[in-house]
Amino acid sequence: MLRPPWQRRAALSTSEALSEDLSGGRWVRAMRSIQIVGGGLAGSEAAWQAAQLGVPVTLFEMRPHIMTPAHRTAWLAELVCSNSLGSNLPDRASGLLKNELRSLGSVIMACADRSAVPAGGALAVGREAFAAAVTDAVASHPLVSLRREEVQLIPRDGAVVLATGPLTSDRLAEDIGKLAGEEHLYFYDAMAPIVRVETVDMTRAFRASRYGRGGDDYINCPMTEAEYNRFVDELVAAETIALRDFEREDKRFFEACLPVEVLAARGREALAFGPLKPVGLVDPRSGERPYAVVQLRQDNLAGTLYNLVGFQTNLMWSEQRRVFRLIPGLEDAEFVRYGQMHRNTFVNAPALINATMECRQRSGLFFGGQITGTEGYIASTCSGYVAGLNAARTMLGRGLLVFPDTTMIGALCHYVASAPSEGFQPMKPNFGLLPPIGGRRMGKRQRHQVLARRALSDLRRFAIDHALVPAT
Repeated sequence: MLRPPWQRRAALSTSEALSEDLSGGRWVRAMRSIQIVGGGLAGSEAAWQAAQLGVPVTLFEMRPHIMTPAHRTAWLAELVCSNSLGSNLPDRASGLLKNELRSLGSVIMACADRSAVPAGGALAVGREAFAAAVTDAVASHPLVSLRREEVQLIPRDGAVVLATGPLTSDRLAEDIGKLAGEEHLYFYDAMAPIVRVETVDMTRAFRASRYGRGGDDYINCPMTEAEYNRFVDELVAAETIALRDFEREDKRFFEACLPVEVLAARGREALAFGPLKPVGLVDPRSGERPYAVVQLRQDNLAGTLYNLVGFQTNLMWSEQRRVFRLIPGLEDAEFVRYGQMHRNTFVNAPALINATMECRQRSGLFFGGQITGTEGYIASTCSGYVAGLNAARTMLGRGLLVFPDTTMIGALCHYVASAPSEGFQPMKPNFGLLPPIGGRRMGKRQRHQVLARRALSDLRRFAIDHALVPAT
Protein backbone atom coordinates (compact mmCIF):
# COMPACT_ATOMS: atom_id res chain seq x y z
CA MET A 1 0.00 0.00 0.00
CA LEU A 2 1.35 3.42 -0.98
CA ARG A 3 1.61 5.87 1.89
CA PRO A 4 -0.41 9.07 1.35
CA PRO A 5 1.86 12.08 0.86
CA TRP A 6 -0.17 14.24 3.26
CA GLN A 7 1.23 11.92 5.95
CA ARG A 8 4.83 12.55 4.86
CA ARG A 9 7.04 15.41 5.99
CA ALA A 10 9.46 15.78 3.13
CA ALA A 11 8.69 17.09 -0.35
CA LEU A 12 8.44 14.21 -2.79
CA SER A 13 10.36 13.45 -5.93
CA THR A 14 7.48 13.52 -8.44
CA SER A 15 6.85 17.20 -7.81
CA GLU A 16 10.56 17.95 -8.11
CA ALA A 17 10.74 16.05 -11.38
CA LEU A 18 7.68 17.74 -12.90
CA SER A 19 8.33 21.26 -11.63
CA GLU A 20 11.18 22.91 -13.49
CA ASP A 21 10.21 26.51 -14.05
CA LEU A 22 8.04 28.38 -11.58
CA SER A 23 7.67 31.64 -13.45
CA GLY A 24 11.42 31.80 -13.98
CA GLY A 25 12.05 31.10 -10.31
CA ARG A 26 10.25 34.29 -9.24
CA TRP A 27 7.28 33.48 -7.01
CA VAL A 28 4.62 36.02 -6.17
CA ARG A 29 4.52 35.54 -2.41
CA ALA A 30 2.45 38.59 -1.50
CA MET A 31 -0.31 37.79 -3.99
CA ARG A 32 -3.68 36.55 -2.72
CA SER A 33 -4.12 32.90 -3.55
CA ILE A 34 -6.58 31.43 -6.01
CA GLN A 35 -9.17 29.32 -4.22
CA ILE A 36 -9.80 26.04 -6.02
CA VAL A 37 -12.61 23.86 -4.71
CA GLY A 38 -12.34 20.17 -5.52
CA GLY A 39 -9.31 17.89 -5.74
CA GLY A 40 -10.33 15.71 -8.67
CA LEU A 41 -8.61 15.67 -12.04
CA ALA A 42 -9.84 19.14 -13.00
CA GLY A 43 -9.06 20.77 -9.66
CA SER A 44 -5.63 19.17 -9.51
CA GLU A 45 -4.82 20.31 -13.04
CA ALA A 46 -6.12 23.82 -12.34
CA ALA A 47 -4.02 24.08 -9.18
CA TRP A 48 -0.89 22.86 -10.95
CA GLN A 49 -1.24 25.23 -13.92
CA ALA A 50 -1.90 28.28 -11.74
CA ALA A 51 1.03 27.47 -9.48
CA GLN A 52 3.30 26.92 -12.48
CA LEU A 53 2.53 30.51 -13.50
CA GLY A 54 3.77 31.67 -10.10
CA VAL A 55 0.36 32.29 -8.53
CA PRO A 56 -0.32 30.89 -5.02
CA VAL A 57 -3.16 28.38 -4.79
CA THR A 58 -5.33 27.13 -1.94
CA LEU A 59 -6.81 23.79 -2.97
CA PHE A 60 -9.81 22.59 -0.96
CA GLU A 61 -10.67 18.88 -0.86
CA MET A 62 -13.21 17.60 1.67
CA ARG A 63 -11.99 14.00 1.62
CA PRO A 64 -11.13 12.09 3.80
CA HIS A 65 -13.14 14.01 6.44
CA ILE A 66 -16.27 13.90 4.28
CA MET A 67 -16.50 11.12 1.71
CA THR A 68 -18.71 10.87 -1.37
CA PRO A 69 -20.85 7.83 -2.23
CA ALA A 70 -18.28 6.73 -4.85
CA HIS A 71 -14.84 7.68 -3.51
CA ARG A 72 -12.88 5.29 -1.31
CA THR A 73 -9.63 7.15 -0.57
CA ALA A 74 -8.30 10.61 0.25
CA TRP A 75 -6.03 10.77 -2.80
CA LEU A 76 -6.38 13.68 -5.20
CA ALA A 77 -7.60 12.66 -8.67
CA GLU A 78 -9.05 9.34 -7.48
CA LEU A 79 -10.70 7.51 -10.38
CA VAL A 80 -14.07 6.20 -9.21
CA CYS A 81 -15.37 4.58 -12.40
CA SER A 82 -13.21 3.09 -15.15
CA ASN A 83 -9.42 3.18 -14.93
CA SER A 84 -9.25 3.87 -18.67
CA LEU A 85 -8.64 7.42 -19.85
CA GLY A 86 -9.75 6.51 -23.36
CA SER A 87 -7.95 6.04 -26.65
CA ASN A 88 -4.30 6.95 -26.85
CA LEU A 89 -4.20 6.78 -30.66
CA PRO A 90 -3.23 10.11 -32.26
CA ASP A 91 -6.04 9.98 -34.84
CA ARG A 92 -8.79 9.48 -32.25
CA ALA A 93 -10.47 12.43 -30.57
CA SER A 94 -9.48 11.34 -27.09
CA GLY A 95 -5.91 10.66 -28.24
CA LEU A 96 -5.69 14.12 -29.82
CA LEU A 97 -6.89 15.77 -26.61
CA LYS A 98 -4.25 13.87 -24.65
CA ASN A 99 -1.52 15.01 -27.04
CA GLU A 100 -2.71 18.62 -26.78
CA LEU A 101 -2.55 18.48 -22.99
CA ARG A 102 0.84 16.76 -23.05
CA SER A 103 2.19 19.57 -25.23
CA LEU A 104 0.98 22.13 -22.66
CA GLY A 105 2.59 20.45 -19.65
CA SER A 106 -0.46 18.80 -18.09
CA VAL A 107 0.33 17.26 -14.71
CA ILE A 108 -2.53 14.78 -15.12
CA MET A 109 -1.10 13.49 -18.40
CA ALA A 110 2.42 13.29 -16.98
CA CYS A 111 1.20 11.21 -14.04
CA ALA A 112 -1.04 9.07 -16.25
CA ASP A 113 1.80 8.22 -18.60
CA ARG A 114 3.99 7.27 -15.65
CA SER A 115 1.39 4.95 -14.15
CA ALA A 116 0.05 3.39 -17.36
CA VAL A 117 -0.95 -0.28 -17.49
CA PRO A 118 -1.39 -2.39 -20.64
CA ALA A 119 -4.64 -1.53 -22.44
CA GLY A 120 -4.07 -1.91 -26.17
CA GLY A 121 -4.63 1.39 -27.94
CA ALA A 122 -6.11 2.99 -24.82
CA LEU A 123 -4.40 4.74 -21.92
CA ALA A 124 -5.36 2.97 -18.71
CA VAL A 125 -3.66 3.55 -15.37
CA GLY A 126 -3.12 1.79 -12.08
CA ARG A 127 -5.65 3.61 -9.94
CA GLU A 128 -3.60 3.90 -6.77
CA ALA A 129 -0.32 4.67 -8.50
CA PHE A 130 -1.93 7.37 -10.63
CA ALA A 131 -3.77 9.08 -7.77
CA ALA A 132 -0.67 8.90 -5.57
CA ALA A 133 1.46 10.48 -8.30
CA VAL A 134 -0.99 13.36 -8.79
CA THR A 135 -1.28 13.91 -5.03
CA ASP A 136 2.49 13.80 -4.69
CA ALA A 137 3.01 16.39 -7.41
CA VAL A 138 0.23 18.84 -6.51
CA ALA A 139 0.40 18.66 -2.71
CA SER A 140 4.19 19.04 -2.75
CA HIS A 141 4.18 22.07 -5.05
CA PRO A 142 5.64 25.03 -3.11
CA LEU A 143 2.82 27.34 -4.22
CA VAL A 144 -0.05 24.96 -3.45
CA SER A 145 -1.65 24.83 0.00
CA LEU A 146 -3.89 21.75 0.32
CA ARG A 147 -6.72 22.15 2.84
CA ARG A 148 -8.81 19.15 3.84
CA GLU A 149 -12.20 20.73 4.51
CA GLU A 150 -15.63 21.04 2.95
CA VAL A 151 -16.56 24.28 1.20
CA GLN A 152 -20.30 24.79 1.55
CA LEU A 153 -20.63 28.20 -0.12
CA ILE A 154 -18.94 29.63 -3.20
CA PRO A 155 -16.04 31.83 -2.00
CA ARG A 156 -17.05 35.44 -2.59
CA ASP A 157 -13.66 37.12 -2.94
CA GLY A 158 -10.82 36.89 -5.43
CA ALA A 159 -10.27 34.34 -8.18
CA VAL A 160 -12.11 31.07 -7.59
CA VAL A 161 -12.24 27.79 -9.53
CA LEU A 162 -15.15 25.44 -8.81
CA ALA A 163 -14.06 21.96 -9.84
CA THR A 164 -16.18 19.92 -7.47
CA GLY A 165 -17.10 17.36 -10.08
CA PRO A 166 -20.15 15.17 -10.50
CA LEU A 167 -20.39 14.45 -6.76
CA THR A 168 -20.60 18.04 -5.54
CA SER A 169 -21.75 18.17 -1.91
CA ASP A 170 -25.39 19.08 -1.36
CA ARG A 171 -24.78 22.45 0.35
CA LEU A 172 -22.38 23.70 -2.31
CA ALA A 173 -24.58 22.36 -5.12
CA GLU A 174 -27.47 24.36 -3.65
CA ASP A 175 -25.36 27.52 -3.66
CA ILE A 176 -24.29 26.92 -7.27
CA GLY A 177 -27.96 26.55 -8.15
CA LYS A 178 -28.72 29.94 -6.63
CA LEU A 179 -25.95 31.52 -8.69
CA ALA A 180 -27.14 29.89 -11.90
CA GLY A 181 -30.69 31.06 -11.26
CA GLU A 182 -32.14 27.68 -12.22
CA GLU A 183 -32.43 24.10 -11.05
CA HIS A 184 -29.50 21.74 -11.29
CA LEU A 185 -29.47 19.01 -13.87
CA TYR A 186 -28.72 15.47 -12.78
CA PHE A 187 -27.77 12.31 -14.55
CA TYR A 188 -26.60 9.00 -13.24
CA ASP A 189 -23.28 7.23 -13.65
CA ALA A 190 -22.29 3.72 -12.69
CA MET A 191 -19.10 1.84 -11.84
CA ALA A 192 -18.07 -1.53 -13.25
CA PRO A 193 -17.16 -4.51 -11.05
CA ILE A 194 -13.57 -5.66 -10.52
CA VAL A 195 -12.35 -9.26 -10.17
CA ARG A 196 -9.13 -10.92 -9.02
CA VAL A 197 -7.32 -12.08 -12.16
CA GLU A 198 -6.18 -15.41 -10.72
CA THR A 199 -9.82 -16.42 -10.24
CA VAL A 200 -10.60 -16.09 -13.98
CA ASP A 201 -10.76 -19.50 -15.70
CA MET A 202 -8.22 -19.12 -18.51
CA THR A 203 -9.21 -22.48 -19.96
CA ARG A 204 -12.35 -20.69 -21.15
CA ALA A 205 -11.02 -17.14 -21.56
CA PHE A 206 -8.12 -15.94 -23.74
CA ARG A 207 -5.80 -12.95 -23.92
CA ALA A 208 -5.84 -10.62 -26.95
CA SER A 209 -6.53 -7.06 -28.09
CA ARG A 210 -8.85 -6.18 -30.94
CA TYR A 211 -7.08 -6.52 -34.29
CA GLY A 212 -3.87 -7.33 -32.41
CA ARG A 213 -3.37 -3.75 -31.23
CA GLY A 214 -1.43 -3.78 -27.96
CA GLY A 215 -0.70 -7.48 -27.82
CA ASP A 216 -2.44 -9.55 -25.12
CA ASP A 217 -3.62 -6.66 -22.98
CA TYR A 218 -7.23 -7.80 -22.49
CA ILE A 219 -8.74 -10.97 -21.08
CA ASN A 220 -11.61 -12.04 -23.34
CA CYS A 221 -14.52 -14.22 -22.26
CA PRO A 222 -16.12 -15.59 -25.46
CA MET A 223 -19.81 -16.41 -25.67
CA THR A 224 -21.76 -18.67 -28.00
CA GLU A 225 -25.16 -17.46 -29.20
CA ALA A 226 -26.88 -19.67 -26.62
CA GLU A 227 -24.66 -18.41 -23.78
CA TYR A 228 -25.24 -14.81 -24.88
CA ASN A 229 -29.03 -15.20 -25.02
CA ARG A 230 -29.15 -16.79 -21.58
CA PHE A 231 -26.97 -14.01 -20.16
CA VAL A 232 -29.17 -11.27 -21.66
CA ASP A 233 -32.34 -12.90 -20.37
CA GLU A 234 -30.98 -13.12 -16.83
CA LEU A 235 -29.49 -9.64 -16.95
CA VAL A 236 -32.73 -7.98 -18.02
CA ALA A 237 -34.72 -9.91 -15.40
CA ALA A 238 -32.27 -9.24 -12.55
CA GLU A 239 -33.26 -7.03 -9.63
CA THR A 240 -31.76 -3.57 -9.47
CA ILE A 241 -31.13 -1.34 -6.47
CA ALA A 242 -34.21 0.76 -5.73
CA LEU A 243 -33.84 4.46 -6.43
CA ARG A 244 -34.83 7.04 -3.88
CA ASP A 245 -37.87 9.23 -4.56
CA PHE A 246 -35.96 12.23 -5.89
CA GLU A 247 -33.92 9.92 -8.12
CA ARG A 248 -37.01 8.30 -9.63
CA GLU A 249 -38.49 11.70 -10.38
CA ASP A 250 -35.42 12.93 -12.25
CA LYS A 251 -33.91 9.69 -13.51
CA ARG A 252 -31.73 10.14 -16.58
CA PHE A 253 -28.63 8.38 -17.78
CA PHE A 254 -25.83 9.82 -19.87
CA GLU A 255 -25.58 7.70 -22.99
CA ALA A 256 -21.83 7.07 -22.61
CA CYS A 257 -22.34 5.62 -19.11
CA LEU A 258 -25.46 3.51 -19.43
CA PRO A 259 -25.77 0.66 -16.92
CA VAL A 260 -25.32 -2.60 -18.81
CA GLU A 261 -28.81 -3.81 -17.82
CA VAL A 262 -30.40 -0.62 -19.21
CA LEU A 263 -28.58 -1.10 -22.50
CA ALA A 264 -29.59 -4.78 -22.65
CA ALA A 265 -33.25 -3.85 -22.16
CA ARG A 266 -33.17 -1.81 -25.38
CA GLY A 267 -32.97 -4.93 -27.52
CA ARG A 268 -31.56 -8.44 -27.54
CA GLU A 269 -28.62 -7.54 -29.78
CA ALA A 270 -27.80 -4.21 -28.11
CA LEU A 271 -24.89 -5.67 -26.09
CA ALA A 272 -23.56 -7.68 -29.04
CA PHE A 273 -23.23 -4.45 -30.99
CA GLY A 274 -22.07 -2.50 -27.93
CA PRO A 275 -19.70 -3.46 -25.09
CA LEU A 276 -19.84 -7.19 -25.99
CA LYS A 277 -19.09 -6.75 -29.68
CA PRO A 278 -16.72 -9.47 -30.93
CA VAL A 279 -15.19 -7.60 -33.88
CA GLY A 280 -11.41 -7.85 -34.18
CA LEU A 281 -11.18 -10.91 -31.92
CA VAL A 282 -10.64 -14.60 -32.73
CA ASP A 283 -10.94 -17.37 -30.15
CA PRO A 284 -7.63 -19.30 -30.47
CA ARG A 285 -9.37 -22.55 -29.51
CA SER A 286 -11.94 -22.46 -32.29
CA GLY A 287 -10.12 -20.22 -34.75
CA GLU A 288 -13.34 -18.28 -35.20
CA ARG A 289 -14.87 -15.03 -34.04
CA PRO A 290 -17.16 -15.56 -31.01
CA TYR A 291 -20.79 -14.53 -31.08
CA ALA A 292 -20.09 -12.04 -28.26
CA VAL A 293 -17.15 -11.24 -25.98
CA VAL A 294 -16.90 -9.79 -22.47
CA GLN A 295 -13.55 -8.02 -22.10
CA LEU A 296 -11.61 -7.54 -18.86
CA ARG A 297 -9.03 -4.76 -18.57
CA GLN A 298 -6.12 -4.50 -16.14
CA ASP A 299 -7.04 -2.21 -13.25
CA ASN A 300 -3.83 -1.89 -11.18
CA LEU A 301 -0.10 -1.79 -11.86
CA ALA A 302 0.49 -5.15 -10.21
CA GLY A 303 -1.85 -6.78 -12.73
CA THR A 304 -3.81 -8.59 -10.03
CA LEU A 305 -7.15 -6.84 -10.60
CA TYR A 306 -9.21 -6.57 -13.79
CA ASN A 307 -12.46 -4.68 -14.43
CA LEU A 308 -15.33 -5.75 -16.68
CA VAL A 309 -15.23 -3.30 -19.59
CA GLY A 310 -18.55 -1.55 -20.20
CA PHE A 311 -20.25 -3.24 -17.24
CA GLN A 312 -21.41 -0.20 -15.30
CA THR A 313 -24.38 -1.50 -13.37
CA ASN A 314 -27.06 -0.81 -10.79
CA LEU A 315 -27.85 -4.47 -10.10
CA MET A 316 -28.09 -5.62 -6.52
CA TRP A 317 -24.80 -7.17 -5.41
CA SER A 318 -26.36 -10.61 -4.99
CA GLU A 319 -27.65 -10.38 -8.56
CA GLN A 320 -24.22 -9.32 -9.82
CA ARG A 321 -22.72 -12.43 -8.23
CA ARG A 322 -25.34 -14.61 -9.88
CA VAL A 323 -25.63 -13.04 -13.34
CA PHE A 324 -22.02 -12.12 -14.01
CA ARG A 325 -20.90 -15.65 -13.15
CA LEU A 326 -22.85 -16.78 -16.22
CA ILE A 327 -20.04 -15.21 -18.25
CA PRO A 328 -17.70 -17.99 -19.50
CA GLY A 329 -14.51 -17.88 -17.45
CA LEU A 330 -16.07 -16.00 -14.53
CA GLU A 331 -18.00 -18.91 -13.02
CA ASP A 332 -15.78 -18.89 -9.91
CA ALA A 333 -14.48 -15.33 -10.12
CA GLU A 334 -13.81 -13.41 -6.91
CA PHE A 335 -15.31 -9.91 -7.07
CA VAL A 336 -13.28 -7.41 -5.07
CA ARG A 337 -15.68 -4.58 -5.95
CA TYR A 338 -19.23 -4.77 -7.22
CA GLY A 339 -20.64 -2.17 -9.56
CA GLN A 340 -22.84 0.61 -8.27
CA MET A 341 -24.62 3.72 -9.51
CA HIS A 342 -24.23 7.25 -8.19
CA ARG A 343 -25.63 10.66 -8.97
CA ASN A 344 -23.66 13.02 -11.18
CA THR A 345 -24.23 16.78 -11.10
CA PHE A 346 -23.58 19.26 -13.87
CA VAL A 347 -24.68 22.81 -14.57
CA ASN A 348 -26.44 24.20 -17.62
CA ALA A 349 -23.09 25.46 -18.89
CA PRO A 350 -24.25 27.51 -21.94
CA ALA A 351 -26.35 29.68 -19.64
CA LEU A 352 -23.58 30.07 -17.08
CA ILE A 353 -20.07 29.79 -18.53
CA ASN A 354 -17.97 31.45 -21.24
CA ALA A 355 -15.40 29.62 -23.38
CA THR A 356 -12.76 30.91 -20.94
CA MET A 357 -14.53 28.82 -18.26
CA GLU A 358 -15.41 32.09 -16.47
CA CYS A 359 -18.89 32.52 -15.04
CA ARG A 360 -21.05 34.94 -17.04
CA GLN A 361 -22.65 36.33 -13.87
CA ARG A 362 -19.47 36.90 -11.89
CA SER A 363 -16.00 37.82 -13.11
CA GLY A 364 -13.16 35.94 -11.44
CA LEU A 365 -15.26 32.82 -10.85
CA PHE A 366 -14.33 29.88 -13.06
CA PHE A 367 -15.74 26.39 -13.48
CA GLY A 368 -13.75 23.31 -14.39
CA GLY A 369 -14.29 19.58 -14.78
CA GLN A 370 -17.31 17.41 -15.34
CA ILE A 371 -19.61 19.85 -13.58
CA THR A 372 -19.25 22.00 -16.73
CA GLY A 373 -20.41 19.23 -19.07
CA THR A 374 -16.99 18.24 -20.39
CA GLU A 375 -17.55 14.50 -20.16
CA GLY A 376 -14.87 12.01 -19.20
CA TYR A 377 -11.57 12.06 -17.37
CA ILE A 378 -9.46 13.85 -19.98
CA ALA A 379 -12.16 16.29 -21.03
CA SER A 380 -12.55 17.10 -17.34
CA THR A 381 -8.81 17.69 -17.13
CA CYS A 382 -9.01 19.92 -20.20
CA SER A 383 -11.59 22.30 -18.74
CA GLY A 384 -9.67 22.28 -15.45
CA TYR A 385 -6.55 23.32 -17.33
CA VAL A 386 -8.34 26.25 -18.98
CA ALA A 387 -10.01 27.32 -15.73
CA GLY A 388 -6.74 27.25 -13.77
CA LEU A 389 -4.82 29.03 -16.50
CA ASN A 390 -7.36 31.84 -16.82
CA ALA A 391 -7.81 32.19 -13.06
CA ALA A 392 -4.05 32.70 -12.80
CA ARG A 393 -4.07 35.20 -15.64
CA THR A 394 -6.79 37.15 -13.80
CA MET A 395 -4.52 37.39 -10.75
CA LEU A 396 -1.60 38.46 -12.93
CA GLY A 397 -3.61 41.15 -14.69
CA ARG A 398 -3.49 39.43 -18.06
CA GLY A 399 -6.29 38.90 -20.54
CA LEU A 400 -8.27 35.68 -20.51
CA LEU A 401 -7.52 33.16 -23.25
CA VAL A 402 -10.00 31.48 -25.58
CA PHE A 403 -8.41 28.49 -27.25
CA PRO A 404 -8.84 28.07 -31.03
CA ASP A 405 -11.90 26.03 -31.92
CA THR A 406 -9.74 24.03 -34.33
CA THR A 407 -8.13 22.42 -31.27
CA MET A 408 -9.94 19.79 -29.21
CA ILE A 409 -9.41 21.88 -26.07
CA GLY A 410 -10.96 24.91 -27.71
CA ALA A 411 -13.76 22.93 -29.33
CA LEU A 412 -14.88 21.44 -26.01
CA CYS A 413 -14.82 24.83 -24.30
CA HIS A 414 -16.74 26.39 -27.18
CA TYR A 415 -19.32 23.61 -27.00
CA VAL A 416 -20.13 24.01 -23.31
CA ALA A 417 -20.26 27.79 -23.72
CA SER A 418 -22.42 27.94 -26.85
CA ALA A 419 -24.51 24.77 -27.17
CA PRO A 420 -28.29 25.21 -26.93
CA SER A 421 -29.10 25.59 -23.24
CA GLU A 422 -32.40 23.78 -23.54
CA GLY A 423 -31.79 20.09 -23.01
CA PHE A 424 -28.03 20.59 -22.59
CA GLN A 425 -26.12 17.34 -22.07
CA PRO A 426 -22.42 16.65 -21.38
CA MET A 427 -20.11 16.16 -24.35
CA LYS A 428 -17.07 13.95 -24.71
CA PRO A 429 -14.23 14.68 -27.18
CA ASN A 430 -15.17 13.97 -30.80
CA PHE A 431 -14.05 15.19 -34.20
CA GLY A 432 -17.54 16.42 -34.97
CA LEU A 433 -16.82 19.40 -32.69
CA LEU A 434 -13.99 20.64 -34.93
CA PRO A 435 -14.55 22.90 -37.97
CA PRO A 436 -14.42 20.77 -41.14
CA ILE A 437 -11.56 20.87 -43.61
CA GLY A 438 -12.48 21.74 -47.18
CA GLY A 439 -10.92 20.41 -50.35
CA ARG A 440 -10.84 16.87 -51.69
CA ARG A 441 -12.96 14.15 -50.19
CA MET A 442 -11.22 11.97 -47.63
CA GLY A 443 -12.00 8.79 -45.77
CA LYS A 444 -12.85 8.97 -42.10
CA ARG A 445 -9.43 7.96 -40.82
CA GLN A 446 -7.54 10.28 -43.17
CA ARG A 447 -9.88 13.15 -42.27
CA HIS A 448 -9.25 12.57 -38.58
CA GLN A 449 -5.50 12.49 -39.16
CA VAL A 450 -5.65 15.81 -41.01
CA LEU A 451 -7.83 17.37 -38.31
CA ALA A 452 -5.42 16.15 -35.63
CA ARG A 453 -2.39 17.61 -37.42
CA ARG A 454 -4.18 20.93 -37.86
CA ALA A 455 -5.19 20.98 -34.20
CA LEU A 456 -1.67 20.38 -32.91
CA SER A 457 -0.21 22.92 -35.33
CA ASP A 458 -2.75 25.60 -34.37
CA LEU A 459 -2.28 24.85 -30.68
CA ARG A 460 1.49 25.15 -31.00
CA ARG A 461 1.22 28.61 -32.59
CA PHE A 462 -1.37 29.70 -30.01
CA ALA A 463 0.76 28.44 -27.11
CA ILE A 464 3.89 30.21 -28.39
CA ASP A 465 2.01 33.47 -29.03
CA HIS A 466 0.73 33.47 -25.44
CA ALA A 467 3.92 32.17 -23.83
CA LEU A 468 2.32 28.93 -22.69
CA VAL A 469 5.29 26.97 -24.02
CA PRO A 470 8.85 27.95 -25.04
CA ALA A 471 9.22 29.15 -28.62
CA THR A 472 12.01 26.64 -29.29
